Amino acid sequence: MKNIEIDHGKPFDWGRASREYARYRDIYPPAFYEKILGLGLCRKGQKVLDLGTGTGVLPRNLYSWGAEFTGVDISENQIAQAERLTQEAGMKIAYRVSPGEELDFPEETFDVVTACQCFQYFDRQRLFPELHRVLKPEGRFCILFMAWLPEESPIAAKTEELVLRYNPNWTGAHMTRALPEIPEESKGLFDVEERFGFDLDIPFTRETWNGRIRACRGIGASSLPEEEIARFDEEHRAFLAAVPEPFTIPHFATVLLLRKK
Repeated sequence: MKNIEIDHGKPFDWGRASREYARYRDIYPPAFYEKILGLGLCRKGQKVLDLGTGTGVLPRNLYSWGAEFTGVDISENQIAQAERLTQEAGMKIAYRVSPGEELDFPEETFDVVTACQCFQYFDRQRLFPELHRVLKPEGRFCILFMAWLPEESPIAAKTEELVLRYNPNWTGAHMTRALPEIPEESKGLFDVEERFGFDLDIPFTRETWNGRIRACRGIGASSLPEEEIARFDEEHRAFLAAVPEPFTIPHFATVLLLRKK
């Protein structure tokens, strides 16, 4: 995948990090899912489409609430991991390898569409008409995002510094508390129902934080050579060896909920 607005156009591929993504990126705490459920989303009786589903983190964690989930992702490796984890958990979730802008579903199929940690990767001019097509009347599109706050965590700040040393093109650094912008491309098709953010403290060990970073776009999913990734891993582990564990990393999560006109 290549996008001039992301990592200054340097290619990245989530398929490269799929195994570590499956192991280390299931980090959203219960409070995160409670916000989604509190909006009346992903509950029994609803058909939900999860865009950029990755390893199926969102559908798997909300499965017990009874919604009928379908997850789509452009990466075959991510979908393979999603299917493995779902089968191991004894769940029934449908997955497809598909770009979000080209959905092979009939009109008005879904009550809810979710996009967690992936909205920035889509072609919005193509995405919004397609979501409008597959959503039922007054169906809702929920955009979710969660970022660590390096200005409030010396651990996250040092980690970012190290990632940028190995991959100076990475644009995922220096996140702050900021509400999501309302996409221009949604206007005329969707109304804004909710727009808010909230703080979360996510617990990690040295191993899980290192793994979470290896599975990020700046390292594992980047186009860095394997030997560079190995050197990063060695240096990051050396830094973390002096960090008492467990520790928490402050995060800021955001929700933008749109309703189909």
